[in-house]
Amino acid sequence: MLKIWGRVNSVNVKKAMWCVAELGLPHERIDAGMQYGVVNTPEYRKMNPTGLVPTIDDDGYTLWESHSIVRYLCAKHSAGKLWPTEPRARADADRWMDWAFAFQGAMRNVFWGLIRTPPEKRDPKAIEEGRNKTIALLPILEKTLAERPYVAGNAFTMGDIPIGCEVQRYLRVPIERPSFPAVEAWFARLRERTPFRDHVDLPLT
Repeated sequence: MLKIWGRVNSVNVKKAMWCVAELGLPHERIDAGMQYGVVNTPEYRKMNPTGLVPTIDDDGYTLWESHSIVRYLCAKHSAGKLWPTEPRARADADRWMDWAFAFQGAMRNVFWGLIRTPPEKRDPKAIEEGRNKTIALLPILEKTLAERPYVAGNAFTMGDIPIGCEVQRYLRVPIERPSFPAVEAWFARLRERTPFRDHVDLPLT
């Protein structure tokens, strides 16, 4: 059975869990990271030398890095659907998966500052800079989603998973934000998916 190490409030674990749920894979999730520890044990570091989450064990094959996990599982279990087999379509999905890291970097100070930092220790300047950086990126996504319903075309693919998780944090943190109608419509489509609601669109902690 597929095993997944990671805590449910990690954005990167959410990517893996959303993917697993979309694929309907039997699995066991083991709490790891932050308050759960585990990640600094010799056993875990043997699987994942970075000490981060998630990590998977798929019948003896271990893999870390959330986007690689999503690609691997989609290629293994959903070739031609979540993992496009046409090279250009797959490259398009891959592009948005890679771009999601830029969005994550822009949002980092916003999320950590407002959700995981006590009010008296927050850095308002860093939070505002992060908010502005994130908003500056959104026209890129808006333009694409104004032309098609999902990031890689007419169908939901692995490309939507990482950036969908990142945008969920942006839309749920308590900040002022301009309207991006196409992004908001895409997010509404994601929310129609039970795996997204069950594993991603949860209260931020």
